[in-house]
Amino acid sequence: MADALIIVDVQYDFCPGGALGVEGGDDIATRIVHHVEAEDYDYVVATQDWHIEPGSHFSDDPDWVHSWPVHCVAGSHGAALHAHLDPLAEVLDGVFRKGEYTAAYSGFEGRLALAEGAQPGSGPDASPTPLLADWLRERHVDEVRVVGIATDYCVRATVLDAVRAGFRTAVVPALTAAVVPDNVPGVLSEWREAGVEIHG
Repeated sequence: MADALIIVDVQYDFCPGGALGVEGGDDIATRIVHHVEAEDYDYVVATQDWHIEPGSHFSDDPDWVHSWPVHCVAGSHGAALHAHLDPLAEVLDGVFRKGEYTAAYSGFEGRLALAEGAQPGSGPDASPTPLLADWLRERHVDEVRVVGIATDYCVRATVLDAVRAGFRTAVVPALTAAVVPDNVPGVLSEWREAGVEIHG
């Protein structure tokens, strides 16, 4: 069996200066690179928010819980993976895009992006590329570790979906950043109750 690291949504719009910048996002990107260089994962993947028309997820008057300002629009600079992750280009095995027409907090809602950056399944006869869980299973991955942005939203949802999908799941809180830091203790409790291993 194999293991995988899932890097959640380390994108410009979720880092300082972005539409939904989270404090410490730039530093998290750099520390994730050091972590990957120090570990020996069988697979390393990343997820991207990739919104086209996600409905009420975008709002001119957001509540900052269920609705948000426009962010991570497909093909925009804000949706791009942060350049601090560039050293991982040779080891990144896939990028999974999510949320074209939905909120899609969990990375497990994402499908493998085509190498040239085009969205899969766009042609009349095209088949969609694999969802993250299916891609991992095809490679006999049974254990995942999750890092990225944001602890209390997309990382939280990805971790819980990993457990639901049957993967042995761990998270490294020091390699995540939260929208609301006060939410983190509750998220950690929720993860522990779900059987998630908390590392570091």
